[in-house]
Amino acid sequence: MASLVYLRRLFPLLLLLVLTACATGNSANTRQAQTAPTSPAKLEKAPLNKVPVIHVFVALCDNVNQGIVPVSATLGNGDDPKTNLYWGAAFGVKTFFAKHKDWELVSTTVKPGAIVLERSLFKHRHHDLFLIADAYQGKEIAQATKDFLDAAGGKPGETIKANGVELHTHGSAELVVYVGHNGLMDFKLAAAPQQRDDRHRKAIILACASKPYFASALRQTGASPLVWTTNLMAPESYILAAAIDGWTRQETDEQIRLRAAQAYNKYQNCGLKSAQALFATGW
Repeated sequence: MASLVYLRRLFPLLLLLVLTACATGNSANTRQAQTAPTSPAKLEKAPLNKVPVIHVFVALCDNVNQGIVPVSATLGNGDDPKTNLYWGAAFGVKTFFAKHKDWELVSTTVKPGAIVLERSLFKHRHHDLFLIADAYQGKEIAQATKDFLDAAGGKPGETIKANGVELHTHGSAELVVYVGHNGLMDFKLAAAPQQRDDRHRKAIILACASKPYFASALRQTGASPLVWTTNLMAPESYILAAAIDGWTRQETDEQIRLRAAQAYNKYQNCGLKSAQALFATGW
């Protein structure tokens, strides 16, 4: 009888322990669900363009905020696209393509975003092809790198109009390009990029030693490297123009790599063998 009384007194305590354990387990499951990565199937996907689009992400050269060998104050002012080494200088993206015989500058937009200081839109003179180039504030190089990798993975961007055609940016582009200092030499990505679809985008990364530093992140996007680099280099736009020329002609990746090397040797006079060793394609 004493045992029965003892069990009756013990039962509420046992019930309380069971309920507490259940609550703790449910709370842990809730936290796990909240922190679980989003399934690629649930991620928003970029819409398709009706015409081919190339999106170029340019991190403006910045003497103060990037781990670079300093250049002149005007070339290395990361807040001034007009004179910046990678944008407004002779071999910068905007200036070089605006003067290129195969490209027409359609429009330039100042401050299209909080950290994008300028956007230039180009149309190819002989193909139904558009190139969108964004000049990121130099100190925002980490965001420029992230946006490039997210675009490679298919993250949607904005919709703009040109010549009566709607163009979708970022992950809607068939070819995505990064130009500038290799920021991954200085910082790590806050989060790994994610692949959102099964499209086979190509990527060009014109930055010092981009292959060893970008390989892991780029692989996770599902994009394939068309042209990237193995060592220190000058990420100037004649390389990009040559590579795009081969891409529009539907040449092989190897032919496009050789085009990039030939262009680099032409302007840098570094020797074709050295230039060929500098540029790589594929994994």
